[in-house]
Amino acid sequence: MSTTQLPIVGPLVTLRAPRDADRDPLFSILSEPEVAFWWVGYTPERVQREFVEAPETARIIEVDGTCAGAMYVLRGEDAEYPTTVMHIFLGTEFRGHRIGEEALALAIRTEFADGITRITLDPNIGNDGAIRSYERLGFQRIGVLRDYQVRPGGHLEDALFMDLTRSDFPDGPPLPPRD
Repeated sequence: MSTTQLPIVGPLVTLRAPRDADRDPLFSILSEPEVAFWWVGYTPERVQREFVEAPETARIIEVDGTCAGAMYVLRGEDAEYPTTVMHIFLGTEFRGHRIGEEALALAIRTEFADGITRITLDPNIGNDGAIRSYERLGFQRIGVLRDYQVRPGGHLEDALFMDLTRSDFPDGPPLPPRD
C-alpha cells in the first residue's frame, strides 16, 4: 500500500499508518484470548517494533476513531513477481460485522492500483472463521503449507495458502454488503 495514499477510508473502516498511541490498544487486542490464540507471543515491545515502528508494512484498522486491529501489508520487492502478502487481526468486539473484509478489500484495491497482481494469505488451517471471511472476498484455496507454524509447546501446524489475483477482480474485490 503506498504511504502516499494513506489514510484509506471506507464505509466503516479507515486504514491508516500507525502512531505511538496505537501500541497499548494493539497490545490489548493481541492479549485477548481469541486473538492471542492465533497471534502468539506479543509483548508491548514487540507491538512497538512490528507495528508502530513499521509504517511501511503496518496498517491500523480504525472504526469510528477506535483502533480495531491491524494488518501487515508485505509487498514483494521483485518486479517480476508483483505479489503482496497480508496478515490481519481484529479485536473480538469488531468481529461479525465484516470489518476485516472491508479492511482487506480496501488494502487489496490499493495494491492492485499500485501494480500488484496477486495477494496471498496463509491462515492457520484450523482458523475456519478467517478462512470463510477470505473466501467471501474471493480468495481461492491453493494448497496446504505443511508444518508451517510453530505453536505454543513447540508443535507444528499447517496453514492454508490462499490467493486472489487482479484478473479475478481488476478493480479489487467489492466491499462487503452492509445490512
